[in-house]
Amino acid sequence: MNHELLNVRNLQVVLETGTKILSGVDLNIKKGETHVIMGPNGSGKSTFANTVMGNPVYHVSDGTILFDGEDITDAGVDERAKKGIFMAFQAPEEIDGITVSDFIKTAQTAASGKPLKFFAFQKELKDTMDSLQFDPGYAQRYLNVGFSGGEKKKNEILQLLMLNPKLAILDETDSGLDVDAVRIVTEGIRRYKNDDNALLIISHSTRLLDELSVDYVHILSNGKFVHTGDRSLIEEINQDGFSRFIGEPAVRR
Repeated sequence: MNHELLNVRNLQVVLETGTKILSGVDLNIKKGETHVIMGPNGSGKSTFANTVMGNPVYHVSDGTILFDGEDITDAGVDERAKKGIFMAFQAPEEIDGITVSDFIKTAQTAASGKPLKFFAFQKELKDTMDSLQFDPGYAQRYLNVGFSGGEKKKNEILQLLMLNPKLAILDETDSGLDVDAVRIVTEGIRRYKNDDNALLIISHSTRLLDELSVDYVHILSNGKFVHTGDRSLIEEINQDGFSRFIGEPAVRR
């Protein structure tokens, strides 16, 4: 049985200006795995995440993205989301006019293709917000409007738990969070993770990673993976930075 979920081969990405950001990235993620991408500022980490999610700002000039056995290289963001890819953004957008509850309900309905049972949805939403120590009253507020940085990140994890995607991409989710908020968000991520889904974490800081099981750590530099190893790389980077890895050939599996 093939448990491969995401297969990226020779991914090359340019901006509309023609500037190349990714220069031949390969990545294979299987169900049950947690992968972390780290690297210096400007190395292409967020570009890679946004490209897998289908952000049209980033143009794939070469290479392929397969998800759950299907080629999604040219698929739109909505199609990828329906197939089970979710991304939590470093700086979540504020959307005036649509409540948190309606946003999640619409996303769940689009993903399942079936109408939701109102009371079951409301109970699940409240229970999930309670687990994140997130005031249930925020469900009726407009999406992220007037939310603090920590509340926006909790809202991203709320969406993750409610939508339960096959692949979750977390881009700097711990950025700007205090210690208590990091703990709550980390627990939410642990609740999400199981043997049938996968997690891809983009991170500068390692606070979020301390309590998570990590299978592979990839170091990205100048648009390419230059090293891949196990979670022991996290502590090494914490102590010594990235200098040892810059320019090293990629270790592939």
